[in-house]
Formats: sequence, C-alpha cells, structure tokens
Amino acid sequence: MQTPNVVLLTNFVPPYRLSLYQDLGRKLGLFRIVVSTDMEADRPWEARHDGLAVETQRTLTVRRRLRHPYGFRDEIYVHIPYDTLRRLSRIEPDTILSDELGVRTAQALIYRHIHRRTRLIIWATVSEHSENGRSLSRRLLRTVLLPRADAVVVNGASGARYIKGFGIADKKIFVAPQTTEHRRFAAIPLERSTLERRRLTYVGRLIQLKNLIPFLSMLASWCKAHPKDAVEFRLAGDGPELVNLRRVVAPPNLQIHFSGNIAFEDLPAFYAQAGIFVFPTLADTWGLVVNEAMAAGLPVLGSTHSQAVEELVKDGENGWTFQPNHPGEVYAALDRALTTSFDRLMEMGATSRKAVEHLTPEFAAQRIMDAIRFVRREMPNEGASAADIASARITN
Repeated sequence: MQTPNVVLLTNFVPPYRLSLYQDLGRKLGLFRIVVSTDMEADRPWEARHDGLAVETQRTLTVRRRLRHPYGFRDEIYVHIPYDTLRRLSRIEPDTILSDELGVRTAQALIYRHIHRRTRLIIWATVSEHSENGRSLSRRLLRTVLLPRADAVVVNGASGARYIKGFGIADKKIFVAPQTTEHRRFAAIPLERSTLERRRLTYVGRLIQLKNLIPFLSMLASWCKAHPKDAVEFRLAGDGPELVNLRRVVAPPNLQIHFSGNIAFEDLPAFYAQAGIFVFPTLADTWGLVVNEAMAAGLPVLGSTHSQAVEELVKDGENGWTFQPNHPGEVYAALDRALTTSFDRLMEMGATSRKAVEHLTPEFAAQRIMDAIRFVRREMPNEGASAADIASARITN
C-alpha cells in the first residue's frame, strides 16, 4: 500500500493528545499537523510537540461570549486561519483530517473539491448537549460541510447521533473516544485511607459550563442535613468562577480546598489522594478528566451531559449519574455516593479502572486509522455499525 500523506488541521496540540498524535505518526509515516495557535491563552499547558511535524498557521483569533440554552455563559476562542488553502497546496495531502466544523474545514472542503483524489475526514468532537442551541448560521454551515465529507470521526454515541441528524450514513461515522496516557494513572494503588476514600475531587476549568456552584450549593445542603458527617471537596483548576466559588457559605462539616492549576504530569499524584471524582458539567463534548479519574481507580459522581460519563459510568457499579439540570437527581446521586461503604467504594474504584483500561492512545489511533483506510477504500470493515452507534457504551 502506498504510504498515505495525511495532514491534521486543528487548534493546538494539548498534552493529552500528544501520545495519540505520535502513534498516528508511527502508523502513517507521512503525518503533519497544522495548528491555529501554539497554545490558547486560557490553557495552563506548555506547548509540546515532541518529534511531531507541526507548523502554525496565520490565524485571526477572537474571543466570543456565548449563552447556552442551559443557562450558562461560556467564553471561547474562535480561530479563523486564513492560509489553509496555501498550506494544503504546498503539502499536497491525499487525506485531510480537519478538527471542528468552522473556517478551516470549509477551506479543506474547497481544497477537496479542487483536488478530487484528496479525501476529507471531519473530526467532529461534538455531543448533543454541547450543540444544543447553536445559531442558525452555524447549523447551515454544518449542513454544507458534513454531507460532503468522506468520513466523520466522533467522540462517542451522542456525537454520532448528532451527526446522523445531518443525513450521514452509519458506514461513514467512526467513533474514536478521547483517550489519555492510561498507564500513568493506572499505576496509582487502588487503596485509599479512610480520610481519602470519601474525599470529593474535581479537576478542570472553573467556569459556568462545569456547573460547580449549583453542585457545591447542593453539597452544602447535604452537609447541613448530615451534621455528623465530615466531607472534604478539593478542586484543582482556575477560572472566572473561582471568586464566586469562594463565596459559597459552607457548613462546619464541609471543608473546601482550592488547589489551583496542577501540571499535567503531576495529576496522577493528585488523583492518588482522592476518593470520589465529581463532574457536574452542563454540556461536555467528552470530559477527559473522567478517563483519568477512572484509570486512577475512582468512582465517578457525574453528569450524563458529559459524553464520557454517559459512555463509561454505569450507575451503581462504578459511580453515580444524574442530569445536572434536575436538582433532585443531583442530591439523590450525591446522597448515594456519600453513604456508600468504604469497602464498596474500593470495589467501585476497581470497576472504574477496568472499564477504561482499553481506552489508550493506541486504541483511538486505530479508530482514526480505520477512517483513513475507509476513505482510501482499503478498510476491511466499513465504519461503525448501526448497533455500535446506537449503543451508549464504548467497548473493545
């Protein structure tokens, strides 16, 4: 088989995707990454490329403040790269893997139209909840882009259902879940001390999207109703909600600690001191911290508006799930988590680790390779079956 010449168009290289991109590079031989920026300003990470062929586009970047139908406001960076066609003409790829559904993908589609032998795969990291309430103009653009792609890669079942709403056939949809360096987190011992076993922990940005203030208020209510039970909640991260989180009045039996940003390489040690991972998000396209926490041996108290929680957490087996916009569900799940025995919590943590042990960068790279082989008409089995897409669980 002729060595494919693949280019990835994306915003930047986050540390959690470094291993994935390196594995793709080994599998492909000719693999270039074209980024809009070295790193976004609100990300606490150092830009690392570690042997990857990466080049940065000429890009106009603007910040937009969006209001979601679920009630939160979100500030995002919108990157508008304007030299995509020129770079693609120089690289002459036979396969383009374009992240997201904006200007860069529109330019990639134009290149695909001019160069008929080139294939376009759209990597759509979306979910039904994240895309709820999108503007008419954005939906119209997706109506143009998606049906003209040769294949579409999504994170999971929710993303697949959203994509199918644009008339995309099952055989053209490939599920490549978000993955992390599983072994780093799986090396953490499962045993926790009595104090740690019921320690609630959150890792991520402190923004309205994550729904932390309503969750913390619910936790405070539970603690008031159970004054003899001491609870500790640790939050790692930073963001505009930090000021408001500090203002939440906690009862005497609730201790809240703000740990600030933690370097990616230091996260395993942080998870090693946790007992239950909390993820109350209103709309996450995945939620990679769920993978990390589960690999570290933690049960997850999480929102089903996270695609990772929907796919990986089985209520009562390795965590407790809830709809974040239903306070009664949040309180009930919180109550079940905080009244679970220490022995059962350890069993649930072991089940969590087992559930994600196959979600390695190599696993995701193989799913993307399946999409590349498919568009090159060299793939043995065509895409995700209807049963795969209907399933809400990622399995090996």
